[in-house]
Amino acid sequence: MNRLASPAQLRASFIRWALFTVPAVVLAGFLSGRSAGSGPGNPWFDALTKPATFPPPVTFGIVWTILYIMIGLSLALICSSKGARWRGITVAVFLVQLALNLAWSPTFFAAHEITSALIVIVLLDIALLLTIVLALKVRRWAGLLLLPYLAWVLFATVLNYQFLSLNPHADGAEAFKAVQRIELQP
Repeated sequence: MNRLASPAQLRASFIRWALFTVPAVVLAGFLSGRSAGSGPGNPWFDALTKPATFPPPVTFGIVWTILYIMIGLSLALICSSKGARWRGITVAVFLVQLALNLAWSPTFFAAHEITSALIVIVLLDIALLLTIVLALKVRRWAGLLLLPYLAWVLFATVLNYQFLSLNPHADGAEAFKAVQRIELQP
């Protein structure tokens, strides 16, 4: 017998991990975007010229929620693979790519550093490719779950480049100072 655990034990381990990793990844993604003021309503972002390939803003919340769930499930599959030869390095590389993912929104939306955000996302592309290769060695489904994420991040890399090309003046620019009007009632 060459199994380390029964299928039922592997399923239970995966479920326990998933109950932790999925909410943790979704929450981390939400907090990163929220704290950076990502998307519409950010005066700096609203003033940028949008590329023709820029999808409707509602798309991002839907897509990222689904992707973060898939990312969390992939991590759960990797973490629950005790005894797998590449598990430790895969988890380490996975966390690096996740940190790069979480760093992109603050770099782009909060710091207004379009060039720096492009560097971050290219590093994310590389780290994500390495993560997928390693994840495939640990659990095939762990790697496959990351493929839609890779497709979306590559699309986001193109968008980031297009934003930089269309808005070179906005790279590193200060946000527009919002004016709030307050009316006093007699």
